[in-house]
Amino acid sequence: MTENTAHPAVDPEEHGRKVSDMFGRIAGWYDFLNHFLSLGQDIYWRYRLARAAKPAPDGFVLDLAAGTMDVSMELLRQYPGIRVAALDYSLPMLEQGKRKKLKNGRENRIFPVHADGRALPLPDASMDAATIAFGIRNIVPREEAWSEFYRVLKPGARLCVLEFGTGSRRVWKGLYNFYLDRMLPGVGRIVSGDEDAYRYLADTIRTFPDERSLAREMAEAGFGRVYHVPMMSGIVFLHVAEKPPSSGSAPAKP
Repeated sequence: MTENTAHPAVDPEEHGRKVSDMFGRIAGWYDFLNHFLSLGQDIYWRYRLARAAKPAPDGFVLDLAAGTMDVSMELLRQYPGIRVAALDYSLPMLEQGKRKKLKNGRENRIFPVHADGRALPLPDASMDAATIAFGIRNIVPREEAWSEFYRVLKPGARLCVLEFGTGSRRVWKGLYNFYLDRMLPGVGRIVSGDEDAYRYLADTIRTFPDERSLAREMAEAGFGRVYHVPMMSGIVFLHVAEKPPSSGSAPAKP
């Protein structure tokens, strides 16, 4: 089920502005809280995401919802010859990453751009791989993001998505669900002073489609060879899909 079907009253433009403002408020705490709230597992998750991308050695990779550019940095670490288009709808997140991470030559390999995932400022069939980590939940409607990923990827290139599994499933005998409902907003409030941001995170995880539904969405957008890999008992999933080798810039209409 897609976001606009599940929430027909949501206005995409208003939703985008609210999400951008929210991430702008917590940009300074974002990296610390990522590491703290995941007990450091986010580093391994990003490693797996980048490893699955498999771009050409000198290719161009799209990192959408790049935030403070941790995924962009991991991509460059694993594939030193690539260039990364680091796109995000929240300019303060990108600015935070630029101040902390774009030095020692990295500024010549990573290109941060303020952009909307529903209308990517990239040419057709120009990317050798694409990644998005914990960002697809924030794009409404998701169909437009899948379509744009499909458009900008070269035939045969991979789309790799890192996302939480649905919070509606009981994990670790309900301990994870308790963490989402009670601990996550509380820790967010204490550390960053913004409980609403982490309440939003918990709510979007709880209502997010399960891994099979997300795989169907990607297949319906035209992608092939779609599969997913669970991590931490399904708390997080790595989704991988491929633009068919003989495809053009848009999937064929039925």
